[in-house]
Amino acid sequence: MAEPRRNANDARSDERPDEREDARPDRRQAGRESVRRGSGEGAGPGAGEAVGEAVGEDVARLWAEVVATARRTVADGLVVGTSGNVSARLGDLVLVTPSGVPYDRLTPADLTGVDLTGRQVLGTLVPTSELPMHLAVYRATDARAVVHTHAVHATAVSTLVPELPLVHYMAAALGGPVRVAPYAPYGTDELAGNMLRALAGRSGCLLRNHGTVTYGATLDQAYDRTAQLEWMCRLWLTASSVPGLTPSLLTEAQVAEVGERLKGYGQRR
Repeated sequence: MAEPRRNANDARSDERPDEREDARPDRRQAGRESVRRGSGEGAGPGAGEAVGEAVGEDVARLWAEVVATARRTVADGLVVGTSGNVSARLGDLVLVTPSGVPYDRLTPADLTGVDLTGRQVLGTLVPTSELPMHLAVYRATDARAVVHTHAVHATAVSTLVPELPLVHYMAAALGGPVRVAPYAPYGTDELAGNMLRALAGRSGCLLRNHGTVTYGATLDQAYDRTAQLEWMCRLWLTASSVPGLTPSLLTEAQVAEVGERLKGYGQRR
């Protein structure tokens, strides 16, 4: 979760005075310098060898994709304001949306990158407060992209059941029945641990009273899984709201069969 926007004079525990909006021009300049260093123009030891190998045009291109995906979550109604966050991995470098910055204001100079330990190696903006959750996914899976949203229907479902009922076979696209991770405060290792247990054998889960997390081999795949999860939650809520009727559900075996069929779905190159 990214914290809601606040007045520039409000105090924030994760924000130093020189990192508020009134210092934005300086931060952007520092961001440009950071990108240049990462691109090989005087890169210092802080960037690390793995990061040094993964910067330049590839990093700039991936950052543009991260920003575009974050903006898409707002445009598609999956988040409001700066809630939710997006990240992508390139080698041992993780590019992640910064904390509390509206996505429509992000520029190439706002590039924010950390290594897999969470040490910031690119940019000067504070990374998302949900960094522990993103890094936990990258350490435990083969993910190359993570999308976290506060989608309305998915969040509503997270407050009602421990697992999304199998109302549609596309649950197979996420690995099976979608679990709900127990509640924990945002930005904590406890939440990251709860999320990982809910993700076991899955590429997406719900976070109780919070939202969604999905991952994939690309940002497009991670986003598509988020959108699919929100759609299934909306479908179940809609079907469940009809008085006197109960939605018919699929069995896990039926969903598993679809999972096998999906392996051959789409165009072959």
